Amino acid sequence: MSPAKRKRSVEGNQAGDDRPIGVFDSGVGGLTVLSAISQLLPNENLMYLGDTARVPYGSKSAETVNAYALETADFFAARGVKAMVVACNTASATALPTLRERFSMPILGVVTPGAAAAAKQTTNRRVGVIGTEATMASGAYPRALLAVDSEIEIFTRACPLFVPLAEEGWVDNDISRRVVARYLSSLKASGVDTLVLGCTHYPLLGAAIGRYLGDSVAIVDSAAATALALREALCEEGLLRGRGRGDASFFVTDVPDRFMHLGTRFYGESVASAVRVVLRGAEGFAGKQPGG
Repeated sequence: MSPAKRKRSVEGNQAGDDRPIGVFDSGVGGLTVLSAISQLLPNENLMYLGDTARVPYGSKSAETVNAYALETADFFAARGVKAMVVACNTASATALPTLRERFSMPILGVVTPGAAAAAKQTTNRRVGVIGTEATMASGAYPRALLAVDSEIEIFTRACPLFVPLAEEGWVDNDISRRVVARYLSSLKASGVDTLVLGCTHYPLLGAAIGRYLGDSVAIVDSAAATALALREALCEEGLLRGRGRGDASFFVTDVPDRFMHLGTRFYGESVASAVRVVLRGAEGFAGKQPGG
């Protein structure tokens, strides 16, 4: 860290920056990232937006995902956030350059932190990555891993059924264990010593995944790695909130009932309320929808 940034960090820690951090995803999965952030940075105020009216992003074009991400970022910017976290793997793989071009605040995705943590963890340079079909097709994780270490051998596997299993709460029963074995048998046979959970839903199946692969395989949760990267970025910029207990507010773009029901499972504590909003391009926020 440069002397100037170190000075800003110290000053920021002393004064405390009360502005919130914006976290967004296409649905509920990003709440695992929000949970990791709130545990690591309990002083911070957090705002979460789930674009539940347009989920999933994985089936959309890159242009559409960029447009959605910009709308969400404008929503957060209008509320004075000091940093943003793109908790959606698809948006992380496609929209970060566009967002960073428009906004000067720290903006983090989940792909690079997860890949960097895996590259640091592996000892045999054989790394597995699992995620949705769209994330695997994007090649984002292999690119990020090879950018850290060009000698890493990467094994990928799309695990689409993990998402509905996580949302149904079937994360460690006979059904989930059979699905885990079906998807991960080839990765287990490949000799990977590190596995990246490349989808925000997958930490809910972490116990079943870890049990199947065994203690010799380290599980890297991109959510935890992203929280660590966020803390580092806030420290460098002197943006930490150094006092008090932070709180979290929740926004969705569709009716909030299902989000609130699933939210407790993904966030780890009750999501008592969520405000329904409309995203409209650069306006960012157009108020509540009828019935929201």
